[in-house]
Amino acid sequence: MNWLFGSALRSTMVAPDRALAGRDGYAYRVPETHTVLGTPLAGPWPEGTRVLYVAMGCFWGAERAFWQLPGVVTTAVGYQGGYTPFPTYEETCTGMTGHTEMVLVAYDPTVLSDDDVLRTFWESHDPTQGYRQGNDVGTQYRSAIYTTTPEQAEAAVRTRDEYQPRLTRSGFGDITTEIRTADEAGPFFYAEGYHQQYLDKNPNGYCGLGGTGVSCPRPTGA
Repeated sequence: MNWLFGSALRSTMVAPDRALAGRDGYAYRVPETHTVLGTPLAGPWPEGTRVLYVAMGCFWGAERAFWQLPGVVTTAVGYQGGYTPFPTYEETCTGMTGHTEMVLVAYDPTVLSDDDVLRTFWESHDPTQGYRQGNDVGTQYRSAIYTTTPEQAEAAVRTRDEYQPRLTRSGFGDITTEIRTADEAGPFFYAEGYHQQYLDKNPNGYCGLGGTGVSCPRPTGA
């Protein structure tokens, strides 16, 4: 749907004063339960559960990459990082909301470390493509990490800086991933029900996820 307002918005973020107005609440019902894990999409979750928000292109395949990890409590897809409150998918795809297609990853840090979540993020897409991911072009497909703890923020920057030399040696450009706190990025708005766990409901559905083939550094002995 990103063709609606012309090709310019594929490579240019909308200005806040030009963003769509949005609304005061969801225009659709958000499901309560993860279809694969059987856990609440919006909590409550067990004490100590940590949340990280990541964007890596189309959120269908991105979400599946995380719900398969041991230690993940739940995942959900939504819209974040823009200006329009409670956007719809169609609105986000115009490029006029400023949001990116985001995956909420809630996980048990005693089972799955911040670094492990981030390594899955880095290795599962090409973080050097700017406002696109493969054939999916538009600001809503940009790579992003929105953190909720200081430890996540430190790990995001450190793993990025460790990964860049390996990408460079393999012929890739500079990492364009946006890294900031979730507070700075703004609210996470859950996507429509049919998007949640889309590839569980549609096993042969579109998955644009594709990594670079370059592995992210791991601690010695890992």
